[in-house]
Amino acid sequence: MLDKETLTRIRKIIADAKSIAFLGGAGVSTGSGIPDFRSPQGLYNIRLDYNCEAEEILSHDFFYDHPDIFYDFYWKYMVSKTAKPCKAHYALAEFQKRGKITVITQNIDGLHTMAGSKGVLEAHGSVFHYHCPKCGKAYDLPELEFGKIPHCSCGTILKPDVVLYGEPLDEDTLTRAVHAVEFANVLIIGGTSMRVYPIAGLPRYFNMGTQIIINAESTPYDRYCDFVIHEDIGDTLEAILGE
Repeated sequence: MLDKETLTRIRKIIADAKSIAFLGGAGVSTGSGIPDFRSPQGLYNIRLDYNCEAEEILSHDFFYDHPDIFYDFYWKYMVSKTAKPCKAHYALAEFQKRGKITVITQNIDGLHTMAGSKGVLEAHGSVFHYHCPKCGKAYDLPELEFGKIPHCSCGTILKPDVVLYGEPLDEDTLTRAVHAVEFANVLIIGGTSMRVYPIAGLPRYFNMGTQIIINAESTPYDRYCDFVIHEDIGDTLEAILGE
């Protein structure tokens, strides 16, 4: 865990900051039992019961060409009916009640919002929302039958409101994320390999202040940060954001 001197320095920087941006990835939700993607135990490294890789299944073209396989994979690995927020989610939500922080997440699990964070910028969408590609009608997860291919009332297969490979990010969400990073005094990066673009490129908009990265493994962005912390993200966020 962080030594006392480093912890004191970080807590003072956070206390003095007028605006903070948090940029998080899959590692934030591993404490909730949701696997990440690129670690040795991650989704991209486990044996699947398909003749294709996870990245191929999670693509725009694959969804439309093979919706049966897509949804079989999606319900098994992308949506959890039992996942609850963990310490990392709650630490950010509690801090937001007394400090100015914008949460930007690459995760689609909705756990930041479930924990109580407001105005979460879900860069890759959410498994809680769906739409009909034909008529545009919107649906929420509780309206669907878990494990089944969901259909619109018009008969068309619904698409999750998540960004698949080959699709652009929502422009409004991306613009707001850029704005949050650009005007922050402190940027906290957590639980992300910093290899997935365009979100991994957001820190380039950070103008001046302190950058902190918290991740179990080293990332290509570590060398640009003022504090590099290879510790449990839940424990670390509780420590640096706690009262």
